[in-house]
Amino acid sequence: MSGIYIHIPFCKQACFYCDFHFSTSLKKKEDMIVSLVREIELRKDELEDKIIETIYFGGGTPSVLNTEEIQVLIAAVYANFEVIENPEITLEANPDDLSEEKIIELSKSLINRLSIGVQSFFEKDLKLMNRAHNSEEAKKSLSFAARYFDNISLDLIYGIPYCTNEEWLVNIQTALSFGIPHISSYALVVEPKTALEALIAKGKIKSVSDYKVQEQFQILTKELDKAGYIHYELSSFGKEGFFSKNNTAYWFGKPYLGIGPSAHSFDGKQRSWNVKNNTKYIKAIQENIVPIERETLSTADRYNEYIMTGLRTMWGVSLNEIENNFGVKYAEYFKNQSKKHIEEGLLSNKNGVLKTSEKGRFLVDGIASDLFMLN
Repeated sequence: MSGIYIHIPFCKQACFYCDFHFSTSLKKKEDMIVSLVREIELRKDELEDKIIETIYFGGGTPSVLNTEEIQVLIAAVYANFEVIENPEITLEANPDDLSEEKIIELSKSLINRLSIGVQSFFEKDLKLMNRAHNSEEAKKSLSFAARYFDNISLDLIYGIPYCTNEEWLVNIQTALSFGIPHISSYALVVEPKTALEALIAKGKIKSVSDYKVQEQFQILTKELDKAGYIHYELSSFGKEGFFSKNNTAYWFGKPYLGIGPSAHSFDGKQRSWNVKNNTKYIKAIQENIVPIERETLSTADRYNEYIMTGLRTMWGVSLNEIENNFGVKYAEYFKNQSKKHIEEGLLSNKNGVLKTSEKGRFLVDGIASDLFMLN
């Protein structure tokens, strides 16, 4: 089984923390839709296993598209690939785009999962991050969505400057009040060359301590555990039966095709990525050229990715999998490198499967990097 990711590179305005590829001008939207369809056609033979089980619209802000445009793109996938009977088809959406009318339209389309970028229910947080929506729009969109969709995810951000632990708890409790079956929550990361980095450098916004970020992560995991959510990946919490099939496929190393400017693809051995420029992308596709770069992953690269993704999930990392897929040398290296983390209580080893402990979960990226094999 494989997945298709479609990158919609448009946003109404730029969030201060975002380093994804997008444009705030919608002038090229029609040309972009045509180009996305054409790229799907040009790449229909790339996946060895052409059976598609997930279609994911990411961005950018895919909800700036109207329902007809979304349906055109879904139809292109169905026309060029074999799709399972009930695929998971996710649309990332911002609350300000989700009027009740829009949600009803989407519910009548093949979209069957919404991922709503709430981030916070406090106006001061939304303004600090330069989000396009306000708190009332967030609440209304969730109320409308819950009437017409069963499978909904919402995003929350912790570690926002000036957001207290008490306010963070209110954010979590407000999200839970809507009965949404999936929550994705991320720490606010100060990415290079973003407006947020510049504002912090100028002293206009105060950075948040790692200790405060960790505190809010612990509040999050405690509250969602009490509410019956399964913490199946570092940033992902779902009720039984509502895990993201799209993201889970990434973590298990399944192949996927990335369509659109800046979109990444993976076939099991090669990783590739499209040009990160809307104009160049459209021009190349009009000439029937996919503007793509590729790299073949070394054994060490694939091992490192397995360690990073595996330790972030509740399924962990299997010593047998390492030995079978990468060889005895890698299995021995992993066992030796992991000993100190087991002794410190950051990792557990049960029947040859290593997982992060509650103590080690927040530190997983650092633990994983210590287990990496250098090329």
